[in-house]
Amino acid sequence: MNLLRARVRRPGRPAAETSALLIAVVVAFPFYWMVLSAFKPAGEIESSEPRPWTLAPSPDSFRRVFGQQEFGRYFLNSLLVAGCVVIASALIAFLAATAVTRFRFRLRTTLLIMFLVAQMVPVEALTIPLFFLMRDAGRLNTLGSLILPRIAFSLPFAIWMLRGFVKAVPEALEEAAYIDGATRARFLWQILFPLVLPGLVATSVFSFISAWNDFLFAKSFIISDTSQSTLPMALLVFHKPDDPDWGGVMAASTVMTIPVLVFFVLVQRRLVSGLGGAVKD
Repeated sequence: MNLLRARVRRPGRPAAETSALLIAVVVAFPFYWMVLSAFKPAGEIESSEPRPWTLAPSPDSFRRVFGQQEFGRYFLNSLLVAGCVVIASALIAFLAATAVTRFRFRLRTTLLIMFLVAQMVPVEALTIPLFFLMRDAGRLNTLGSLILPRIAFSLPFAIWMLRGFVKAVPEALEEAAYIDGATRARFLWQILFPLVLPGLVATSVFSFISAWNDFLFAKSFIISDTSQSTLPMALLVFHKPDDPDWGGVMAASTVMTIPVLVFFVLVQRRLVSGLGGAVKD
């Protein structure tokens, strides 16, 4: 009887589940093909009749990737850039979101609108001005030239998203904390910060992905000192115009994807609650 009622109440559930499964397959197929190509022999990759399987998997592509002397350094550089972007953007966005939510000041609405407008500007349109800015500041060929722009581009979205989480915290809770003798700093870090942590995790995921996969800034700002390059630049080692090593490209791309998947698995619970809170707001 309960099963019958559930079917009556949700007549469209099988169709929704089927649609979700099809979407998941479509989204996951490029990742599957990338990993498959990384294990395929060169002859199968260059075959005119590609097959969605391989009967002779080979780790040769991964051997070539890890055989590159500077690949480990590229990995550490990417990890450093992404880590700095995540930490800095999360802290700055938290403080800024608290300021525009809890305080009343002139041009507050204008500032919030500017955050939205900043997200509409394409990154490509600002790459050349940023190049001249980094050149005049003497920051070309340094990791700082990758960290600072990524923080700037991550902040508008992070501030706007965290604003909803800060706004959802009742002001009565803040007043009660002050009555109990808590200072503003103590309320900020010991009470408000844990409450908006799911939102911070959600914004950190997007900041991490954008910084980890950044190719445009790495290609534009790291010109001569290859020791400051990141993992996306390592793909160019295998993608030669005259003789591209597609197996190496796919193997390097697979290695690049692993840290993103690990980071997502570690924060998935807080990410779901954070995105749910953002939609609810």
